[in-house]
Amino acid sequence: MHRVAITGQGTINCLGRTVPETLKSMADGDCGITELDIERAERLSIRIAGQIKDLEPEREFSRQQLALYDRFTQFALIAADEAVTQSGLVVEGELAARAGVVLGSGCGGIHSLDESFHSVYAIGKNRVHPFVIPRSMGNAAASHVSMKWNLKGPGFAVSSACASSNHAMGQAFQMIRAGLSTIVVTGGSETMLCFGGVKGWEGLRIMSRDGCRPFCKTRNGMVLGEGAGVFVFEEFEHASARGADILAEVVGFAMTSDASDIVLPDAEGAARAMSGALEDAGARPEDVGYINAHGTATRANDKTECKAIRQVLGTHAENVMVSSTKSMHGHLIGGTGAVELLACIAAVRDGMIAPTVGLVEPDPDCDLDVVPNESREGDVDVALNNAFAFGGLNAVLAIRSV
Repeated sequence: MHRVAITGQGTINCLGRTVPETLKSMADGDCGITELDIERAERLSIRIAGQIKDLEPEREFSRQQLALYDRFTQFALIAADEAVTQSGLVVEGELAARAGVVLGSGCGGIHSLDESFHSVYAIGKNRVHPFVIPRSMGNAAASHVSMKWNLKGPGFAVSSACASSNHAMGQAFQMIRAGLSTIVVTGGSETMLCFGGVKGWEGLRIMSRDGCRPFCKTRNGMVLGEGAGVFVFEEFEHASARGADILAEVVGFAMTSDASDIVLPDAEGAARAMSGALEDAGARPEDVGYINAHGTATRANDKTECKAIRQVLGTHAENVMVSSTKSMHGHLIGGTGAVELLACIAAVRDGMIAPTVGLVEPDPDCDLDVVPNESREGDVDVALNNAFAFGGLNAVLAIRSV
């Protein structure tokens, strides 16, 4: 089996337009959750989000491109540009046929659908934008990324709600390890911050009106965010041979299904995914130094995840730093695991442990070291990136320092 390196990373989210900006915000414990600024926001009861407010698409893309790009595709392309540029790769010739793309998204181009539905049902128009289907399809971002960087190998999209990007990155890891690809651009992108998207989440009654406080006794729900995280996964020997700067090594991946409930998490399913990732990595529980938790700040999720962590790590759970960066950037649904992988890489590469901000009162049901409110330095060899989705779909990545 081939080893898998990470040689590039890129992002856009409410904490920053680049990886350095995002990591600085995480290190400073900044919270990017602000008042939601979208059309018809006055009809919403939830009016906060981790929203990107400084993006001017016309400065990033041509008029012709914007006719084809939903907002989630724009995010993916911006993040991929940073990742591919950092990797130093030029994909051409035989390499192009062994270079792929796998991106995750929970809902794809929901902005394009929301605008079209509003035009037809509310305004009474009889026509919609001619490209509404290619803009809204779930594989749009993956396809445009493949076109821009000449990725002619396997290309597809993954949709598994909140675990989409972890499932996508897990597939990329397995493709390279099995020798099917040399390079895979992977991660996830999501933006549900349109009227229809937020209104749909309101119906679940799990949203907070005042902030995201994972593991806090006063937590009262999740907060939506938007953005993308994209990485270049590369066969380790190929990366080494060309002198690439290897950020971290992907060493394990596992996925499980709870097979129990469409919305309520199950500790057993989450534990099997974490245990499976460690087994796949050939790592022991005591090797783990940091976990980026799924940590949504809902009552059920946080205590269930803490229970699962204790089940997997045993007494070593007392020594592991566990944080939820959703407290700063919100829940990006299909893109969230990719943005959270940035924190895992920072932990194993730079020893920067991102905090869980907003914690005001410890919860006895979440009695782990959740790195409250301030980042810290730590020596981390192995980090786990947890993603546990609606539908009981769990995906966990393990990375190691190099």
